[in-house]
Amino acid sequence: MVTSIARQSVIIKCNMQASVLLGNYEFYYAAGLFGKICGIGIEEDIKPQELAEKIAPELKTFSGEDEKEKYLVKMLSNYEALEEYDEQMKELLLWGLREEHMFLVS
Repeated sequence: MVTSIARQSVIIKCNMQASVLLGNYEFYYAAGLFGKICGIGIEEDIKPQELAEKIAPELKTFSGEDEKEKYLVKMLSNYEALEEYDEQMKELLLWGLREEHMFLVS
């Protein structure tokens, strides 16, 4: 899996406000972005179900104004994390947490 494809997919979906998260690669990048937006401390080796549980309280109370952020929350809220996990998911989570160009495909 090329991690930049998962990143671009999430950004395009937020910009167009269309589609859903497809798999844990997109989930991990999206969760990283959300973690950055909300200032959630997320361990880099977190497993999928733990990650979903970690961000769930913030997803329920998020009250941002930005439409792209709201759509990100919608996608994350509707996603059911799969059990699969690998190092690329960790890479995508960290990329989202450190993202400098929110919602820009580069």
